[in-house]
Amino acid sequence: MSATPDTRQPETVLAFDFGLRRIGIAVGQHITGSASPLGVAMNSNGGPNHQTIANFIKEWRPTRLVVGMPAHADGSPSKMQTHVRAFIAELERYQLPIESIDERYTSREVEATLKSARAAGRRGRISKETIDSAAAVVIAERFLASRE
Repeated sequence: MSATPDTRQPETVLAFDFGLRRIGIAVGQHITGSASPLGVAMNSNGGPNHQTIANFIKEWRPTRLVVGMPAHADGSPSKMQTHVRAFIAELERYQLPIESIDERYTSREVEATLKSARAAGRRGRISKETIDSAAAVVIAERFLASRE
């Protein structure tokens, strides 16, 4: 344990799990290193629902935005990276620092965890929105852990 106190300002992040239909959103903060799901912003050919994103930014006042960057298992770029980079460019309108972090397997991890909880009787139906926002939680928590 360091003898030097942590003098960083509290940091709140809004994390995004980008998808072509839905963008999962979570909020996290570095003091606890934890995150909570907020929901999804719908996405379509016309682009993401920026009103939903703007509402979350206004409510949570994040100091940083974090976007999951998909890659293949070997780390090579996936086709989705082009869409994610375009989304990141759109997020620049909010004038907040933006970071990306490897999101390989987040949706699969979350889906397996939620299915296990359902099988154990701890939760009901699992919606795609639940999976997307829970994947954003994993993205936020991975980012926060990487900052320690």
